[in-house]
Amino acid sequence: MNSNAKVEKLSSGLKFTEGPVWNPSGFLFFSDIPADTIYKWTTNGKLAVFRRPAGNPNGNTFDRQGRLITAQHNRQLTRTEKNGKITILAERYQGKRLNSPNDVVVKSDSSIYFTDPPYGIQKEQEELDFYGIYRWKPDGTLTLLNKEMVRPNGIAFSPDDKKLYVNDSEKLHIRVFDVQADGTLANSRVFAELPGPTDKGVPDGMKVDVKGNVYCSGSGGVWIFSPTGQLLGKIAVPETVTNLAWGNKDYKTLYITAGNSIYRIRLNIAGVKPGQNNL
Repeated sequence: MNSNAKVEKLSSGLKFTEGPVWNPSGFLFFSDIPADTIYKWTTNGKLAVFRRPAGNPNGNTFDRQGRLITAQHNRQLTRTEKNGKITILAERYQGKRLNSPNDVVVKSDSSIYFTDPPYGIQKEQEELDFYGIYRWKPDGTLTLLNKEMVRPNGIAFSPDDKKLYVNDSEKLHIRVFDVQADGTLANSRVFAELPGPTDKGVPDGMKVDVKGNVYCSGSGGVWIFSPTGQLLGKIAVPETVTNLAWGNKDYKTLYITAGNSIYRIRLNIAGVKPGQNNL
């Protein structure tokens, strides 16, 4: 971490910010869930509505073709086509409605992995009796990979795609899975614990840098772990952190959604670009 770097507030007065992702054209997308909006923030400080309504959007990423993939609390996983059309990729598993897709990451084979806790719905709306981790394949197949976590939330691959990190917002830890040759998950184990007052934040959004270090929201800010799970440091953030995104041309700026604001900080190591892992 750059010891001289300071967390800078970029915008505030929003409702509940989430799902930041950097567009290589030079701007940031992020979600405001209760405002039902995906915003576009440009480096000159301007904020514009990209999409509204937006299905109460949460996590965002890009696929290998540069199309926006969004996990939505209206119980859908969607893709925004280049012409602006919205394609619903997934909304049901074995005929039952998903809970509320939360966060999403794309693997090097173009398959999409996402978490499905119940944060966007009421208990009586639940049709599934578990909170899963899923894989969507380009042929439209939706596969349940794991249903053992209490509140699966943030999700990220290691740079080589061989490990998948998923945090559990209720258990206050990150689990790591070995990604098998067929894309399934094996050897679930605790990677790191993130204890602390939950009113200051919980494991939620998560990203990985090119050296394999894991950055995860937690109590008080962003927690940084080595690839072996050693706590390397913390970035203090004034509001409760929800999610993270690498950005700018060198991908060494970490954008942070927190509370009703967005922040950024310059770091020394570049992050893995969305949809570009394992290249």
